[in-house]
Amino acid sequence: MADVKGERKGIVSIVYNHEQRGLLETITEIQHGYLPLITTTLRSEVSGTRTLEVILVQGEGSEIKTFAEKIMSQKGVETVKITTIRLDV
Repeated sequence: MADVKGERKGIVSIVYNHEQRGLLETITEIQHGYLPLITTTLRSEVSGTRTLEVILVQGEGSEIKTFAEKIMSQKGVETVKITTIRLDV
């Protein structure tokens, strides 16, 4: 995630324990703070306690990185991955 710079489009994928107290609300709160970046979200339960969420994003790479890092720092989040492409090529 170190070289995510410039105008980008891509996805942030998250796997988290949806039974972690308050985590879903916290993730939603974080997303609300970054609404200009978010195009759409898709959430799917993958097991009894785990959820996969895919968030389509577009914007400044450093903001996308900060957004993903805030989610990653939450207790109960297992993985966060960013996949983006530069738009200014």
